[in-house]
Amino acid sequence: MLSLDLALALRAAGLAWSPRSGDAFMVPGRDLDDHVFVLSDMVVEALHPPDGPPILAFNGTTEWALDSLEADEAVWLPREDQLRTLLGGSFTSLEQVPGPPEGYAVTTPSGRYVDTSADAAYARAVLARLG
Repeated sequence: MLSLDLALALRAAGLAWSPRSGDAFMVPGRDLDDHVFVLSDMVVEALHPPDGPPILAFNGTTEWALDSLEADEAVWLPREDQLRTLLGGSFTSLEQVPGPPEGYAVTTPSGRYVDTSADAAYARAVLARLG
């Protein structure tokens, strides 16, 4: 998963987000900086009763939920597949880079972008494309 700093850099570079089910995001500046949220059409909670097996509870909402939040207050954490899609035809390859430190390199016609995770390497390539 992308770091908040890298996600903020993507947003500052002009990456637009159209929120969809399955998207991960963070809400900085509200004492929620350590939490990653995922958009879902339905909340499913794992309950662990003391006298029985785990239960999957299907809930429409959670009790502590925020009432609402404007999408521009959240910071999208695009997944590896979403970042690869954003690169489109400019994506050439992804390769593992031996360490230390180990990492990944994304190659496009405009350069090679290396980071510690594949999604971060893709994000660096998208940043270069947006810049």
